[in-house]
Amino acid sequence: MTCPLCATANAPLTQTPVPGGPADASAEICVPCAEQTASDTPDPAHFRALASTMWSEDPAIQVLAARTLAKIPEPWARDLAEQLYLDDETRAWAENVPQPSAHRDSNGVPLVSGDTVVLIKDLTVKGAGFTAKRGTAVHRISLVADNPAHIEGRVEGQRIVILTEFVKKR
Repeated sequence: MTCPLCATANAPLTQTPVPGGPADASAEICVPCAEQTASDTPDPAHFRALASTMWSEDPAIQVLAARTLAKIPEPWARDLAEQLYLDDETRAWAENVPQPSAHRDSNGVPLVSGDTVVLIKDLTVKGAGFTAKRGTAVHRISLVADNPAHIEGRVEGQRIVILTEFVKKR
């Protein structure tokens, strides 16, 4: 497969979340692109193909292209960023870069809304009459805004609050 962001042929692709937009938005890009787009200082040489790939019809690729161009301090990147046309909704998504969360899992990995976490110990759920077993995956978590030690998720059909010290990001 060819990476839709850097145009590298025969690259193994990985599903990469594109936060700040529609729920569960993601793009299938190569591993080096996934690492580079997450970096504050992406390698400009890796993204020379953005001149053609930024015109993708996939909004997630457009957002990744816009965000990556904004991080590259080269004149060619600024020129491309000025040329890039995005509809209003996609431009708002590209500019809505989520700030790093104070919510962290048991290993110190930052958590964001929509992540999947796994319980690292059995948890007795008060008021629900069941125990959430170690190894249970909790999909599409929500962050408790005023308490970075708490997240919310659905386990066995019940919406519960979970302490971040008892989960690890998957």
